[in-house]
Amino acid sequence: METYASIPTEELLRRCGADEDARAWDEFVRRFHRPIATVVLRMASRWGDSSRQTGDDLVQETYLKLCANNYRILRQFEHRSPEAFTACVKVIAANVVRDHFKFSYSQKRGSNKVDGFGEDSLLAAGEHSAGGVGAIERSVLMQDVQRHLDVCLTGPDRERNNRIFWLYYRVGMSAASIAELSGVALTTKGVESLILRMTRDLRARMAQTALPGDSIALETASGVEGIREAVPRDSNMRGSATTCPGKGILPAESF
Repeated sequence: METYASIPTEELLRRCGADEDARAWDEFVRRFHRPIATVVLRMASRWGDSSRQTGDDLVQETYLKLCANNYRILRQFEHRSPEAFTACVKVIAANVVRDHFKFSYSQKRGSNKVDGFGEDSLLAAGEHSAGGVGAIERSVLMQDVQRHLDVCLTGPDRERNNRIFWLYYRVGMSAASIAELSGVALTTKGVESLILRMTRDLRARMAQTALPGDSIALETASGVEGIREAVPRDSNMRGSATTCPGKGILPAESF
């Protein structure tokens, strides 16, 4: 039985271009959102704007470009290699960001020239800085993990369990410290068991939905625990059960 994850890119673009299959678009977003978002966030940071609002707007603008003129890009794309379209969406995303900031700066300066902000003069941000490649890719990875986690978590304790997951993996709190927080209502062993179950379910789902040859997704699925080492944490929050007085478990927005 055919699944959307197994559809070749060429056929997927044909279905999206015909605008007759909503599930094809769901699959399109699953495959190409990460490279689009990574390029947008990286380039926007180099232009000096790493805000989430700007990033979201530019990602949306990239999708609009792909849909323009009755999906012309999708319908006319020539598939010369398996990775050709991924490269294409990256170029489109980069052009969207460049055009946005060039227009913005030209408006401020009253001309079409953008002094000091040419592509050749943009300095790459440090690996661990907010706009660095590593930080941006970690941010996109976290979005992917949360997307899968949203599917894995069910039931009345879904929100609590989601926060426990990130308190452990992103904040770096121990199971014992998490168990001490008001609103958790679990013993240390209970927290450990919950984290183990969520990790197992998340790993299985990420491996199941990974595209053939998607080494990043497969590596993430096989080593979900590595998130704890990959994501920078606030040392003042680490291991503390009293970092957010009066709020119990830290709200999701804190992550």
